[in-house]
Amino acid sequence: MNVLRMEKRLAVVTALVEGNSIRSTERMTGVHRDTIMRVLVDVGENCRALMDQKMRNLSCRNVEVDEVWTFVRKKQLRLRAAEKLDRTIGDQYTFVAIDADTKLIPCFEVGKRDGETTERFISGLQGRLARRIQLTADGFGPYVEAVEHAWGANVDFAQLVKVYEAENPGPGRYSPPKVQEVVSTVINGNPDPARVCTSYVERQNLTIRMACRRFTRLTNAFSKKLDNLKAVLALHFAYYNFVRVHRTLRVTPAMAAGVSDRVWRLGEVIGVP
Repeated sequence: MNVLRMEKRLAVVTALVEGNSIRSTERMTGVHRDTIMRVLVDVGENCRALMDQKMRNLSCRNVEVDEVWTFVRKKQLRLRAAEKLDRTIGDQYTFVAIDADTKLIPCFEVGKRDGETTERFISGLQGRLARRIQLTADGFGPYVEAVEHAWGANVDFAQLVKVYEAENPGPGRYSPPKVQEVVSTVINGNPDPARVCTSYVERQNLTIRMACRRFTRLTNAFSKKLDNLKAVLALHFAYYNFVRVHRTLRVTPAMAAGVSDRVWRLGEVIGVP
């Protein structure tokens, strides 16, 4: 069986982490798109293992969580009745946590926007932290129960809800409505009101959409399999944490959080010597 040379493998992954689509990567590197997908899934498994190994006993203080939408195979409204029973297709949400101080992504979870996925996400986040934190989420209801199960009373938790103006969007308008009011609600503990914020994690959502082509809106780029979506996200977050130097911090998030003492090469993250 033919094995892709390491330099080609690295070229493929370099193109993917910079937001190129599978077909544009095929044109740039000369590697067939099916081979690119196999490389992506393999690299994604390595990156997921790396995140699981390194993101432990983290000293984060202020954590923000949010969800970003995408879909697999077809959008939820297009699913037939039998297809709606399949949790691997239709609308999917990436639950993301970010340390507001170091910009580190300690964990993520992909699935339906429901209590089951929220429980997995919050439980995974709690298992990676070494201290009490202040946690801010949006108004999604299942967070309350999931945080209670994970931390009990040992967390300072608030939810931030943005109220938008009611207006007729009109045809062809793609900009979001104006924020009319921001409502902050303390759920548990004593969170610092000045740090009750979701701005950093919402900015991270933009980073995801810019760096992962299948998240780009109003295009024909999307995932055909849930495993492919999980793989590209694992690659993105590993690259973001360990390789990409944050322009504000001037170090990688992993360095700012004390997880690493240097900037990693992309080859180290994906297992290319």
